[in-house]
Amino acid sequence: MRNLILILVTIVTFSSPLFAQGTFTLLSSDLGGEATNKEEFNGFGCTGENLSPQLSWKNAPEGTKSFAVTMYDPDAPTGSGWWHWVVFDIPSNINELVSGAGNTKLNLAPQGAIQSITDYGANGYGGPCPPESHGLHQYIITVYALKTDKLGLNENTNPAVVGYYLWNNTIAKASIVTYYKR
Repeated sequence: MRNLILILVTIVTFSSPLFAQGTFTLLSSDLGGEATNKEEFNGFGCTGENLSPQLSWKNAPEGTKSFAVTMYDPDAPTGSGWWHWVVFDIPSNINELVSGAGNTKLNLAPQGAIQSITDYGANGYGGPCPPESHGLHQYIITVYALKTDKLGLNENTNPAVVGYYLWNNTIAKASIVTYYKR
């Protein structure tokens, strides 16, 4: 009986959430349920600060050799959505992008990370700027754990090609969704 109780206590203890392997998770100290003027693009009729949000991730899966981060608006009236941010070749020992890292002139992104062009036609972060009176748009920010340390692409690679390489090299991914309207 004593052995049975010991076995049951062991099973309950080590199967509890406290001892469970955490899932790959993306977090932000800057974002809530809706983006603000701080993240909004400055251009295309928008007058925001165009400040990329702080992002951090934890519990990357074993075998992760690098990370990538994207921000995508599937609600853009283009037929193919809108890519707002594409960052890749983030070293595997990095688990955060600081606020403002999307501004390529500030050099806040991790060394070696590449910020390729967005659908705005520029490198780095381009915040939300949905058409006026178009309602809420969702902005999906995703971190990818990759099985390669470099994608072999450069800062002029368009988002569709980066997406193809991400699809071929992703071990796991985690996302945050935020919303914005004008």
